[in-house]
Formats: sequence, C-alpha cells, structure tokens
Amino acid sequence: MPLVPFIDLDEASPETRETFGKLAAPLNIFRMMANAETCFAPTLRLGGAILSKQLLGADLRELVILLAAELEGGEYEWNQHVPIALACGCVQAQIDAVEARRFDDPAFDARTRALLVFAAQVIEIVRADEDVVRAAQAHFTPREIVETILTCGFYMTMARLTETTRTDIDPPAGTRVVDALKRQEARA
Repeated sequence: MPLVPFIDLDEASPETRETFGKLAAPLNIFRMMANAETCFAPTLRLGGAILSKQLLGADLRELVILLAAELEGGEYEWNQHVPIALACGCVQAQIDAVEARRFDDPAFDARTRALLVFAAQVIEIVRADEDVVRAAQAHFTPREIVETILTCGFYMTMARLTETTRTDIDPPAGTRVVDALKRQEARA
C-alpha cells in the first residue's frame, strides 16, 4: 500500500480524468502522478516524447532508463522497462551488465559503453567529466546527448516518485505504452 494515496479520479478535475482515460495502461505510477493534477498531462507528454520521438535509438534509450532505475533504486521503473528493453532489441546480457554496473562488459560496443558511462556520470555526479562528454560526442549528436540527459532526469524523477510514495509495483505492461505512442504518432 502506498504511503501517499492514489488520486481519487471521481474527485479529480475533468482534464485529469480525461487524460487518465486515454492512457494505454492505467498503471499505478500514473495514478500516483495524477495527484499533481497541473503537472500530470505535461509530465505524460514529456515521458511520451522520450519514449517515442527521440533520435536516440530505442535500445539505447532503454539501457539509459534501466541505468537510471538501477542507480536510483527505481524498482518500479526497472520492472516496467526490462520487457520494453528486450522488445527494443536489447539482450539479457546487456540488461544484466547494467544491473551489475559493468560498463566494460563485452555485451556493449564502444558506442554503447560511452553512452552508459556518460549517463552514469549525469545521474551520479551531475556534471559529467569533460573527457566523458567528449567520448560520448564521438558517437552521438548534440541532440542525442541532450536527449540522454533529459531521459536521465525524467527517470530519476520517476524513481523518486515511485520509491518515496511506495507506489505499488504493477505487473509489467510490456510495450503497451510505447506501442500506443507509436500509433498516436502515426495518426498525427
């Protein structure tokens, strides 16, 4: 049972109820997030952009999300994103290496290794070392670098939300949320 109660949708604003009703998966993280009604829809849009509009490849995005979950103790996010990572082309050896914080693991090529070292410094020390930033820049565009920073920050926030409120962990939704975002993009 969470420390902070989930939103009572019957008492929520019409906008919050409408936004919640459009979710592909009414997960507990969304029920908790909806308590911040003025931030709910904008936060979902940012999360949706991270999951569906980035130049950064989906497999790399998922490794960064899993890294943020691992480093921040985000059990909820880890649980939800392992199946997504596998569906996006990550292999179990990569997921295991992220969980063990082994960035030099043979499961990673130089490009992925540079990204994970960069993301780890963004998460753990905030101001990544210049040589680490330059190593990432050797493989990634400025857009991908900034997308990675925003992904780290967003999932650090999600870990703090779910862990501090003790949000009940849902069974993995698989790719339902990502698939719904892709369908929405295709219609736009």
